[in-house]
Amino acid sequence: MACKAASLAIALAVSMVANTASAATPDLWSTFLHPPAEARPMVRWWWFGPAVEDKEIDREITAMQSGGFGGFEVQPTYPLSPDDPAHGIVNLPYLSAAFIARLAHAGETARRQGMRIDVTIGSGWPFGGPHVPVTEAASMLRMVPVDLGQGQTSVCAPAPQAGEQLLAAYADGRRITLANGCASLSSASNPRRIDFAMASRTGQQVKRAAVGAEGFVIDHVDASAVQRHLAVVGDRLLQAFPRDQPPYAMFSDSLEAYGSNWTGDLPQQFRARRGYDVLDHLPALIRNSAESEAVRYDWSRTLSELVDERYLAPIAAWAQSHNTRFRAQVYGFPPPTLSSNALVTLPEGEGADWRSFTSTRWATSAAHLYGRPVVSSEVWTWLHSPTWAATPLDMKIEADRHFLQGINQLVGHGWPYTPPGAAEPGWAFYAASSLNDHNPWYPAMPAVTAYLTRVSALLRAGEPANKVAIYLPTEDVFAAMSPDYASADKAMKLHVPGSLIGAVLDAGFGFDFIDAAAIRKGRLSAQVLILPPMKRIDPEAFQAIQNWVQAGGKLVALDHLPAVAGGLSDQAEATARVREIGQSLGQAVRIVPEAGLGGTLQHLATQDVILPRPEPALGVVRRKVAGGDLYFLVNTGQQPLETSAHFAEDREGGALWNPMTGTRQGVAAGPVTLRLAPYESRVLMLGKGFAAPITPEQEPLPLLDLSANWSLALPTRQETLARIAPWTDNPEDRPISGAAHYRRSFTLRNLPAGHAMLLDLGSPTKLPQPQGTPARPQAEIASPVREAAIIRINGEIMGTLWAPPYRLDITRALRKGRNRIDIMVMNGAVNALAGRPPADRRLLTLRYGERFQDQDQDRITAQPSGLSGPITLLSQ
Repeated sequence: MACKAASLAIALAVSMVANTASAATPDLWSTFLHPPAEARPMVRWWWFGPAVEDKEIDREITAMQSGGFGGFEVQPTYPLSPDDPAHGIVNLPYLSAAFIARLAHAGETARRQGMRIDVTIGSGWPFGGPHVPVTEAASMLRMVPVDLGQGQTSVCAPAPQAGEQLLAAYADGRRITLANGCASLSSASNPRRIDFAMASRTGQQVKRAAVGAEGFVIDHVDASAVQRHLAVVGDRLLQAFPRDQPPYAMFSDSLEAYGSNWTGDLPQQFRARRGYDVLDHLPALIRNSAESEAVRYDWSRTLSELVDERYLAPIAAWAQSHNTRFRAQVYGFPPPTLSSNALVTLPEGEGADWRSFTSTRWATSAAHLYGRPVVSSEVWTWLHSPTWAATPLDMKIEADRHFLQGINQLVGHGWPYTPPGAAEPGWAFYAASSLNDHNPWYPAMPAVTAYLTRVSALLRAGEPANKVAIYLPTEDVFAAMSPDYASADKAMKLHVPGSLIGAVLDAGFGFDFIDAAAIRKGRLSAQVLILPPMKRIDPEAFQAIQNWVQAGGKLVALDHLPAVAGGLSDQAEATARVREIGQSLGQAVRIVPEAGLGGTLQHLATQDVILPRPEPALGVVRRKVAGGDLYFLVNTGQQPLETSAHFAEDREGGALWNPMTGTRQGVAAGPVTLRLAPYESRVLMLGKGFAAPITPEQEPLPLLDLSANWSLALPTRQETLARIAPWTDNPEDRPISGAAHYRRSFTLRNLPAGHAMLLDLGSPTKLPQPQGTPARPQAEIASPVREAAIIRINGEIMGTLWAPPYRLDITRALRKGRNRIDIMVMNGAVNALAGRPPADRRLLTLRYGERFQDQDQDRITAQPSGLSGPITLLSQ
C-alpha cells in the first residue's frame, strides 16, 4: 500500500502547477499535454480478400480516429470467406479496377478526416505475385550431386528446370571443365561423386496473399525483378491517389525470402567487386574448408551490396519520384546490414526484448546514426495470442519496451476489417492482436492511445544521448553465413548476446549499435565503443576507430582485439593492416572480460543513471532537449519497484511528468526517489526550466471501504453483490464478452478542504512464470480490473483505469451527502469465443488453398472479468 500511495503522490501532480513552468519549457509541456496528431499510433489495416466496401471503410476509419489512432497502413491479405454475395462478401481481385476504387475511397476519407494513410507495395509478404516470371523469382544456389560408378569417366548434369542455369561442376572440391553440360574425367577404380552447381529458384510463393496476388516471390537482388514489381504493383497502387496527394509512405515488410542467396549475374558482380571468380570456390561456400570463411565473407558482402543497390535504393528513389516516402523493415533474407537503413526515409523495426539484440534496436540505432528523427516499429504481433486475448495493459507493456529501444512511432498489429453482418467479434488476423472497435474493451482505447501518443511525442524531442556504442560484428557474421541462412540480423544474437547488452544497461548507460559502414562514414560520436568478442574487422573501419581514439574516444574490447580482415584475395594485406592497428592502439584500448564490462564503463564515462543496486526491470531512455535532459523511465517488471536514482547533469532538479495522467510533480536536485507500480512509467525532465512545485508526499488514508453492497448490471441480467467480485465467478456468466456496470451509492458527511479524494480499485498480484513452452508476450500480473474500467461519479466521467496503479482522483465530482458511483467494466472477446467450436475453414481452403492457419486455438479460455476489489475511498 505504501508503494502505491507514493506512486500516486507523484502521479497526482496537481494540475494547478500547469502554468508555473518558466518560459524555457512551455512548448514541450504543451506538446506533452496536447501532442501532435503525427505522434499518434497507427494500425495495420488488414483487408481480407480483399472483400471491402466504401460504407464500411468510412465507418472503420471513423472508429480508428475516435479511438485515438492517427492513421493506418492498408495491407490486402488472404480471404476469410469465399464469395458470398447474399451477405455482401465479394473478394475483389488485387489491383483490379474495383480494388483500386476502394483504395481511392480510403485515401479520400483519410484526407478528409486528417488521417495518415500508408500502403504496402504488395499483398502479403515478401513482394511478389502473378506478374513475376520464374526467371525473376527468388534465386538460390543448388548443388546437385551425381555419383559415378567404378570406371565411369563421364557424366552429364541433370536437365535444368524452368528458371535454372547450370553454373559449374566439381570433383573432389575442385572445379572441372564442362562441355555441353557434361564432364569428362580420367578413369578411376573407386566410385566418385560430381557436384553440379545450378542457379535455381526457391519457388517461394507470396505468403498470406490476397485473391489475385498469388505468385512467386521476387528476386530481391535482381534489378529487373524489382523494377517490374514497382511498375506493375507500385505504380498501379498509386493510381488510386491524386499525384499531389499520395500516401504518406509506401511500405516494405521485413525481407523473408527464405533460402534466397543468389541472383543471375552474381558471378559477374562478384568478379567485379571481389576480384576473382566465385564459381572456382563454390564448394568452400557450401562446405567447411580452410578458405570457407574468406569466401563466405566475400559472397555475403556481395549479396548485401546488391540488396542495397537493387532493392532499397531503387524503391526509395521511386517513392521520392512520386512525392511519397519509403518506410521499410530493413532486415531479413537476403541480408541487409544496419547501415542499409540509411537508404530509407522511415526505418522500422520489430521485437520487444529491450535487453537483447532486436531488429528494433537495429532500426533505431541506424536512425540515430543517419539522422532519421522518426523511427517506427511493428508492435503487438503475437501479443497475448490467440487474437482477441490482448488487453490494454498488454499493449502498454510491449509498447514501453519498444520505447526503451528508441522507437517514437508505433504501427500496431492491428485492425482487422470486418464486413457488416459478420458474427461478433468479427474477422481477425491469425498472428496478431485485434484492436478494432469489435473488441469489447475498445471504449478504453482513447485512454490507451493518449498515453502512447504522449510518450511518442516526447521521444521525438531533442536528440538521442546514448554515450555507448556497441560494434556489430557484421564481418564475423558474413564469414560464418551459409547459403541456407543468408541473414545478418538473424545471426547477430550469437555475436551480441543479451548478457553483453544487460551489462551495459545495468551499468547505467544507454547505447546504440554501430557497424563498419557507419564508422567509415564518420558516424561514431559515442564516448565509448565496445567491440564484442570478434575475430575479424573491416580495416578501414578499424583505422577510423583508431583515429577516434586518438581524438579522445574510449575503446573497450571484450576478451581480445580482432586480428583478421579481408576476403579471399586481399586477406593477407588486410589482416596485416588490422594487426598493425591493433598493436598501435596499445594501452589506449581496454581489453576486459564481459564480467568486468560494467565497472570499466563506469570508469570511462559518467553514467546516465546511478542506482544503489542494479535494477534490471528499470528501463531508461535519455534524450538531450532544449534546457536540459529528458528521461523516460519504466518499471518493466511485475512487481513494484522502489529505488533512489542519481541522474547525469542534475544540478537544478526538474519534474516528474506522468504520461498516463498528463500531470507533473516537482523534484529537487540530487537523488530522485522512484516508486513505480508494476509496468508503470514516468518522464523525468531535468533542468531549471522544467521546475514545478514540490509537493510533500503523503500517505493516503482510508476513508471508506466501498467493497460491499454493489449492484451488477450484465447484458443479460442484474444482481446485487454482497461484496465486489468478478462476474465470471458465476459460471453461467463466463461466456459474456462485453461491458457490465457496477453501481452503488455512499454518503460523505463532509469534504475535507485541501484533500484529494482517491478511488482505489485494488492491487495487482504477481502471476507465476509459465512452465514449459514460453507463453506469448503478456502481462504477468492478475489485475483487479479486467480489462478496463470507465468511472463515473454522480454522472460525470472521471477517467479510465486500465493499468497499475488502479487509482483515480475523483475530488472534483464529489459532493457532501449522497454520491453515486458507476463503474463500467469491459472485458475481452475470448470469453464469448471460448464457448464456440473452432472456425470451420473447410470451404475456404477448398476454394483458395490453405493460406494461413489459426494459431493458439488451445489457448482460447474464458478469462476472469469485472472487478475483484477491494475498493476503497482514500483521502490525501
